[in-house]
Amino acid sequence: MRVLIEVLHIVVGLLAALLIAALASWSYPLARQDIWLVTYVAMAAVVGMGIGPMRRAYAKDKAGFDGAPADG
Repeated sequence: MRVLIEVLHIVVGLLAALLIAALASWSYPLARQDIWLVTYVAMAAVVGMGIGPMRRAYAKDKAGFDGAPADG
């Protein structure tokens, strides 16, 4: 269940970045390419920052199912 919550956090972050980029590129079309470039980098950062919490959530979920304590 914790892993699902972490995945949802990542998805919401990606959707928020897409929404902000779409509105920004619509409002300032001269910088459309730069806006989308920054958006793709920000989306990669969102995914990268979500890996650690997802690994910890997986360890806690696995420990809860096995009955063994989680590492970390």
